[in-house]
Amino acid sequence: MPNAQWRSWIILGALSLLLFLITASTFSSLGVVLPAMIKELKWNFASAFLGFTLLGAFCGGSSWLPAMLIRRIGVRATILIGSAVMVAGFGCLTLAHGLPVYLAGTALLGVGYQMMALIPATHLLSMLFKKRALPFGIYFTTGSLGGVVGPWMALVGLDLAHGGWRPYWAWQAVASAVVGVLSAALVGGEAWLKSAAVETDKAVAEEAATQPANARVYRTTVDWTVAEALRTPQFYVILSAYFAHLLGGVTAVSLAPSHFSELGVASTVAVAALSLESLMQVAARMSGGLLADRIDPRWLLAGAQGMMAVGLVALAGATTWPLMMVFALGVGVGFGMTVLAVSILLLNYYGRKNNLELFSMVCMVGAVSALGPVIGGFMRDRLGGFAPTFQVFAAVIGVIFVAALFMRPPRKSIEEDVIAPAPAPSPILLRDAA
Repeated sequence: MPNAQWRSWIILGALSLLLFLITASTFSSLGVVLPAMIKELKWNFASAFLGFTLLGAFCGGSSWLPAMLIRRIGVRATILIGSAVMVAGFGCLTLAHGLPVYLAGTALLGVGYQMMALIPATHLLSMLFKKRALPFGIYFTTGSLGGVVGPWMALVGLDLAHGGWRPYWAWQAVASAVVGVLSAALVGGEAWLKSAAVETDKAVAEEAATQPANARVYRTTVDWTVAEALRTPQFYVILSAYFAHLLGGVTAVSLAPSHFSELGVASTVAVAALSLESLMQVAARMSGGLLADRIDPRWLLAGAQGMMAVGLVALAGATTWPLMMVFALGVGVGFGMTVLAVSILLLNYYGRKNNLELFSMVCMVGAVSALGPVIGGFMRDRLGGFAPTFQVFAAVIGVIFVAALFMRPPRKSIEEDVIAPAPAPSPILLRDAA
């Protein structure tokens, strides 16, 4: 058993390294490298930045694919295929001489990102760890660090290549292949994973069955089917929160540089505020990982949504340092904490058995949230500024904050819990189900 525990932590390290790399080399690098591509290939900005939209849309819209592949061919093969897709995407960027190849590359990177990152990793970590908050916190924190390091990595890469962006994308293709193969090798075969999952499920079930009725952190004692979960309002609150954090966070970071410029904020000050926002994401995910086994994650979710709404309101008129600090703290913590709270809540409320499908459904809303910057640009053209966009999105997130604040754990009927696989349901189990 100790060897299995050490192996679980090694796998966590490999998956975290993988998320760090692909976050740094995709979402965080593209904006830095793109100006050099635009200059050399004589593209217009509207067409070039369409790549960002495709990257986000295909990342969210392809969420069903890794879930399906994992069920059919296993986690290891899914990660390897994802690595191949990432290599193909970076290859398109390396060889691009026109927009079609470039846009195909960003779409492939979105699909590959999802196949190598969140869905396989959350599935694996839920199989390997009984206490999931800390491993999830480490994993998501490492991804945030990739977002912080990515722009600097791109700048150094361009400098080493003397301004050549093709070698930079080629290096990322090689790195994706190496880290993808390494992670797949460490994951192990399906037999070992199933054995580890059985041990984990047994430990989780034993702990959940003996938890007091007023336990600080609720954990279901049975696995819910996808259809059952979809009939609960709690699932849609969680889904809405995930959508809102992407809508608000991605829109804020995308539009903030132009917004600050229009407000007359110095570029150095604007960059400092955005860097602080990224660091707040890191701090939120690490602290959330330490807290989510002690404080019910629904409180973390409600707090994150509330802070995101406040941060967006502050961003609308952020002409002073105090308002910029509120923006960085609110949006950074809100964005960083939400994805962690959502991941843990889905497991705590509905169990591990069908979490793969449920989490993939939640991730699919990322395709719709990619429209946030487009909506912001549309409103800017008609209303003369970006502030109304931030205010409207803050109001939407405020509604979700209220819903999360009053959300309670979903409960199955006593009859369903009694027929759940268990030779003799304990009085505690029946009391919890009531």
